[in-house]
Amino acid sequence: MSLSTARSFLSEACYGEQELDANSALLELDKGLRSGKLGEQCEAVVLFPKLFQKYPFPILINSAFLKLADIFRLGNNFLRLCVLKVTQQSEKHLEKILNVDEFVKRVFSVIHSNDPVARAITLRMLGSLASIIPERKNAHHSIRQSLDSHDNVEVEAAIFAAASFSAQSKDFAAGICNKVSEMIQGLDTPVDLKLKLIPMLQHMHHDASLASSSRELLQHLVTSYPSTPMVIVSLHTFTQLAAASLIDIPKQLQLLLQYLKDDPRKAVKRLGIHDLKLLAKKAPHMWTRENTQTLCECALNIPYNSLKLGMLSVLSTLSGTIAVKQYFSSVTGGSSVHPRLTDLVKLAQECCYHSNLAVAAHGVIVLSNIAISCTGKVDTAQLEQDTVLGVQSLLMLCSQDSSPSAQATLKTTLTSLVKLLKSRPHLSQSAVEFLLGQLHLSCDSSRVLLCHALAAIATQQPVLGDGMLGDLVDLYRVASHSSTDKQQELLLSLATVIFVASQSSLSSEVKMVIKQQLENVANGWTVYRIARQASRMGCHEFSSELYQSLRTRVASEHFYFWLNSLKEFSQAEQCLSHIKDGDYCGAMSAIAEALRSYQKGIASLTAASTPLSPLTFQCQFIKLRIDTLQALSHLICTCNSLKTSPPPAIATTIALTSGNDLQRCGRIATQMKVCMEEFRGLAARFADLHQSSFDSDYATLRNVELQQQSCLLVSHVIEALILDPQAASFQEYGSVGLVETQSEYERRMMSVFNQVLEEVEGLTNKHPPVSYQHTRCLCDAVIALLKVPLSFQRYFFQKLQSTSIKLALSPSPRTPTEAIPVQSNQQLTLKVEGVVQHGSTPGLFRKIQSVCLNVTSVLQSKTGADYKIPLDAKTNEIEQRVEPHNDYFSNQFLLNFSVLGTHSVTVEASVVDESGTEWKTGPKTTVSVKSLEDPFSQQLRHQQQQQQPGGAQAAPQRAAYTRF
Repeated sequence: MSLSTARSFLSEACYGEQELDANSALLELDKGLRSGKLGEQCEAVVLFPKLFQKYPFPILINSAFLKLADIFRLGNNFLRLCVLKVTQQSEKHLEKILNVDEFVKRVFSVIHSNDPVARAITLRMLGSLASIIPERKNAHHSIRQSLDSHDNVEVEAAIFAAASFSAQSKDFAAGICNKVSEMIQGLDTPVDLKLKLIPMLQHMHHDASLASSSRELLQHLVTSYPSTPMVIVSLHTFTQLAAASLIDIPKQLQLLLQYLKDDPRKAVKRLGIHDLKLLAKKAPHMWTRENTQTLCECALNIPYNSLKLGMLSVLSTLSGTIAVKQYFSSVTGGSSVHPRLTDLVKLAQECCYHSNLAVAAHGVIVLSNIAISCTGKVDTAQLEQDTVLGVQSLLMLCSQDSSPSAQATLKTTLTSLVKLLKSRPHLSQSAVEFLLGQLHLSCDSSRVLLCHALAAIATQQPVLGDGMLGDLVDLYRVASHSSTDKQQELLLSLATVIFVASQSSLSSEVKMVIKQQLENVANGWTVYRIARQASRMGCHEFSSELYQSLRTRVASEHFYFWLNSLKEFSQAEQCLSHIKDGDYCGAMSAIAEALRSYQKGIASLTAASTPLSPLTFQCQFIKLRIDTLQALSHLICTCNSLKTSPPPAIATTIALTSGNDLQRCGRIATQMKVCMEEFRGLAARFADLHQSSFDSDYATLRNVELQQQSCLLVSHVIEALILDPQAASFQEYGSVGLVETQSEYERRMMSVFNQVLEEVEGLTNKHPPVSYQHTRCLCDAVIALLKVPLSFQRYFFQKLQSTSIKLALSPSPRTPTEAIPVQSNQQLTLKVEGVVQHGSTPGLFRKIQSVCLNVTSVLQSKTGADYKIPLDAKTNEIEQRVEPHNDYFSNQFLLNFSVLGTHSVTVEASVVDESGTEWKTGPKTTVSVKSLEDPFSQQLRHQQQQQQPGGAQAAPQRAAYTRF
């Protein structure tokens, strides 16, 4: 394999089966490093970050960095620079270097070079390694010495290294602080060097005295050196230090506001605004009313739009936090200041109609946040009206302008409007009418954003859906005349709003209008996205027709099977939509027909899966849906058995004799118990699916939760009505209706839950079980659940977040079938290393806080004597949590194998997110361990075996002599 082959190997992005090939790639890169040509050496060096990404485990990273250290020690300055860049790119892998001393020793040897450029590169290399060698005294000494160098390149490198070590080491920061202070205040230090030294003070926050002395120095610099560059650098360092030390934030706010108010220089004001925004995000609770008032006064009096925009961006950040509540509370305490009389509201009202769109957008954000936060305290009707008028004027201005700035402003304004309407629902009707009117007048890109806003409002207020439908369908008829990207996006957005507004019941006219437009101008991808939205909103009849039309327009059989499975699932759900209340026979036949379609669909779904896309969640979700439908069908059959197989005449006598009152009901009681256990098992499986879906979006997880709750509800109803009416409690379900719903599907399911619970509570203890009222109530509950169209959420179609864990065990067998040998009188130290691998958007929905490692061992086969062994000697079970650092973690386990034989050791990883929830993500790795007899026990056993025959002959002789 040549260097080009190694490059092509490392350029692949996928993970898997490269454990053996990684060593080969490292060998080829090593050949490149030892090449006599500088170009090949450089090419080999720059390929190392890809090698680390491909195989991110310490054993290879340690070897690779040692080779790079050799190149750094022996190569020229250009090669050293390449190694420095590789080290900086691979910062997250530095802690995996095992031989840190050897690595640093090879790098550090260059610091004694006569070449100042080589020393400068070495200093920067040491600065890049500060996270793993924060307390190396020789590095500290070299940095301190290099600060006194006469070579500018070396001094700048020393400043970089000093800043890096100051951030990591408290001792170094305390030791270097005085020297940095002397250099900054020294008359012989050039101004440009002072500007580079000052930012180092932001790392002097390790203790209060160090932070205080740094702050005094910065205060002195700000007053003693009034030049613009010096003030800007000093103020920004001041802010960074205050943000890190926390206690000085109020003083820093006052200082920044003072410069913002009094300093006439634009650059200083701009820096002040930037730092104020940083502190507004970091600590909004530390902003007093006086701070906010000062900022408002500055914004009202400033004549420059760019600076006014910056101040408003700070205020818009503050307006969404507790700072706005502190602003409206009176200084004297008890009473509150009316919002419309404050400078903040006056400023926001004035900016809403500003000629600069960005300024107007921030004015709208501030005004809407104030209207939301003032709920229930004072009469805000006039404030609400002012906010709506400001929003409408800005929407009218931006919706007809397709420029990027206008579109960004429009998006911001619509987001604020949706938030306002969620807080103040009584404003929704007029807002929807205005948006529908603007739809006809806007450009295409604006129409897309307006449709998104309408969909969000209709989701919050389903009552407004019917009023939208007519206008939306009329607009859809004339929406598109070309196949441009904007037109395709508009078709999708309008269709989505129509689905939301129609609430899963599309009329034939609406279907015809959409289909006609799709046939005329839509491409296949747009049709698929519309079908996907229809499946999400429960319009299964329409989605089935769209999937049917797309099946033959795809390029691979996997896509064909995927679309075919979606078509079958939509048809199955369509069958359930025709069920009528009280028609139990019709419900049974509809479930049977739906199950036929689901079985066809699951076969197609299995055929659509590939090794790179196994469709695990989709298959499990559909299997659970199939089993749920079968369980519901079984429950209806069980209820009908009361008619076909009523209790025998002697059932009461049997119940009295056995003492089991349920025997009066006959065989239906036993069947109901089976049904209840079946639904509880389904709920547990839905919980497992929920727990294994770490990368899922919130709507999909809520969907799975609702399925689980529906199964628990049915099992609870069976228990409450039939099996144990006395012990049934409804208090734990009392707050079900108070939960805020986020989708139409959730709203319908919660409504069904409440309805079923009310009926069951009204029936409990009124009739002895089992009567026809009980079975009718159960069947009605089943039909009510089936009539809610199933929603296929985003994670079923699209995975936006991807997280996986890769484990490596040591010691590990040379072949998968080989067992690891260990003596029975010794314990095995099992080291578990792991790497967290992310997709393109890590942490989009949730982040990993820690990894839970569970190690268990089970005795598979025993080779020693056949005697009773305690259970705890046969197994090991250890669980530990580790926090990944830079996506890497490791832990060690001490395992005991005192029983001779073959043991199976299983290591399973699960993750814990920031809220403390545990997710069963896997993976699960298994190795075999063979416990061998230790030499001393083996020798002792051989001696006993040799002595046994002599002892067996002597025993009869003694017995014979004693007899006489």
